[in-house]
Amino acid sequence: MARLLRTALLFAGVLAPLAARAQMTLPAPAPMDAASLFRTQCGTCHTLDPAEPIRQGPPLRGVIGRKAGSVPGFHYSPGFATAGFTWDAKKLDAWLTDPQAVIPGAVMLYHQRDAAKRQAIIAFLETQH
Repeated sequence: MARLLRTALLFAGVLAPLAARAQMTLPAPAPMDAASLFRTQCGTCHTLDPAEPIRQGPPLRGVIGRKAGSVPGFHYSPGFATAGFTWDAKKLDAWLTDPQAVIPGAVMLYHQRDAAKRQAIIAFLETQH
């Protein structure tokens, strides 16, 4: 019985500080690195620099304020011919959520359900003039 009691006290002495440490608050996660997020989420199909060879999607530098479907030399899917809007943060958010809902028949398979990631990508694009 004494041996069991000593073992229990030993574990209590070891576990109590660990439990107290576990109760400490963890540091807040680092903010998303929007440039890295853009590279990993969008960079496979899009460049920023219009001087680079065009990939599957048009270059995105200056997309905010640009008329949809207007990059010279890029072959857009037919829905862009009748899009009739200019890209802004709200339209980009809808686009990144569900491209086909914004432009039916659009040939963009990517979508981002995480609102924080969409906002980070959009905020990054807003800095790319």
